[in-house]
Amino acid sequence: MKGALVLKPADVIMDLQATKGEEALAELADRLVQGSPAVSREVLLQLLHDREGLGSTGIGDGIAIPHCKLPELKEPVLLFGRSFNGVDFRAIDGRPVHLFFLLAAPEGAAGIHLKLLARLSRLLKDSAVRERLMTAGTPDEITAIVVERDSIA
Repeated sequence: MKGALVLKPADVIMDLQATKGEEALAELADRLVQGSPAVSREVLLQLLHDREGLGSTGIGDGIAIPHCKLPELKEPVLLFGRSFNGVDFRAIDGRPVHLFFLLAAPEGAAGIHLKLLARLSRLLKDSAVRERLMTAGTPDEITAIVVERDSIA
């Protein structure tokens, strides 16, 4: 379905090592660049930092959804990172972030970008989903949770 969340196991980081927001963005950016070599790591990080400068994408409840638009992309890319210890990400509730979803969309895809952000937000409002994401044991489990819950959200 157009606008559905697509998360691949290769785009899941089960245990982010970051303790600071910039480190978390760098780990996620590195993973995105691995799967999309046309994307410049430096440009991606600059766009993510610029977006964070407008206000933290740490939306509370241990969640952050950093996002940007990249001209090199043909389709949206979604990455997931989990931090057991939590990351200081200047979240709106002041609490550490444990669940990161990085969304990068093609430059001209504002509509789909907003639709995917809304779907992610709706999915992550459910505390049971957040708990399952924290306790999942494999990237395949993470992707299954996202796909399953997105289809009924």
